[in-house]
Amino acid sequence: MYFPLYIAQRYLRTSSTNNAINIITKIASVGIVIGAMSLFVVLSVFSGLKDFSLSFSNDFDPDLKVFPKKGKSLLITDNQLQAVRKIEGIRFYSKVVEEKVLFVYKGKEQVAEIKGVDNQYNNVNRIQKSLFQGQWIVPQTPQVVIGNGISHKLSMGLFDLNNTFEIFVPRPGKGAVTSPETAFNKSNLIPIGIYSVNDELDSKYVFADLKLTQELLEFKDNQVSAIEIELDSMANEPKITEEIVSAFNNQVTVKNRAQLNDSLHKMLNTENTAIYLIFTLVIIMTLFTLAGAIIMMILDKKHNLTTLYNVGTTISHIKNIFLLQGSLLTFFGGIFGIILGLIIVFIQNQFHVIMITETLPYPVKIEIENFVIVFSTIMILGFIASYIASSRVSKRLLEN
Repeated sequence: MYFPLYIAQRYLRTSSTNNAINIITKIASVGIVIGAMSLFVVLSVFSGLKDFSLSFSNDFDPDLKVFPKKGKSLLITDNQLQAVRKIEGIRFYSKVVEEKVLFVYKGKEQVAEIKGVDNQYNNVNRIQKSLFQGQWIVPQTPQVVIGNGISHKLSMGLFDLNNTFEIFVPRPGKGAVTSPETAFNKSNLIPIGIYSVNDELDSKYVFADLKLTQELLEFKDNQVSAIEIELDSMANEPKITEEIVSAFNNQVTVKNRAQLNDSLHKMLNTENTAIYLIFTLVIIMTLFTLAGAIIMMILDKKHNLTTLYNVGTTISHIKNIFLLQGSLLTFFGGIFGIILGLIIVFIQNQFHVIMITETLPYPVKIEIENFVIVFSTIMILGFIASYIASSRVSKRLLEN
């Protein structure tokens, strides 16, 4: 066995004759365990919250969405659609038309986006699972599905035959508006379903038939706002993106689900980094105790170290004894802390000890990435603290 490692593990297993050193060492050990456990639990909680936050957009947004590079609409040829169908890895695609418009119901007004969808939309999107009242639209009809937020703001229910749900769409063109009646395309809609995802999305969309939306916006039959695509689970996303862009002669932009929710991902990543740094600072403060314990042990073992030095042990090897002792203490403390954290997260996952609401448990998620982050952080900081403390060993100290 490597000599400094042999001495280090002996020092680690045996108690010092100085009770104060034993107490400080135990405090450092407990601090490492609690620090590792806390960091792992917090990262697991944040992973759960992140998944919970993204679950709404993951259910609502497609795997890929094709936008025009310029303008608000895209003219699609039959050849381009054939090229898209032939791309390996694409399961379904759906043509959609989106535009902000004005909705009026019983004198109340609400600006929201009408989203015209074709009969393939439910193969690409899981919004139909979010219907909590009514049913999905039938193609080639004025039926619409509204968000729960819009329903509340307009005080609107379903199948109200006594009051009309109207849509006003600005007509394309230039010049001054001479008459409000000619400035808008108008139609009466029939709400037959209400969906609920989250507050933001519930107040954003009204789903309608693609053909109806194209007529209101005065679009051509092959004119759409975007194409939404669902991929196979093992599909090569970058390759498919390149093939789509090529099929449309570099006139489109393709975004994946993360890019569609870029601001949300940035916010969550920023929060995750901030939480990690705060708890890392707590661990750094804890490891000051470890450095202090090692320095006190160096002073306590000075007589033994002098003997080792006199029989030929180099200063470098003696430094390595305490470097390894601190690193071993950090290693075992980190492992034990992560195991305790894993137990806590597992209990929350299985038994829902802490609840956000009566029906919603606090979300947690076990990820390999969190194991690596916590263990690496503890070991790196523990090594630095041990290195700083072990550097107090010098020839001058041993010769005095």
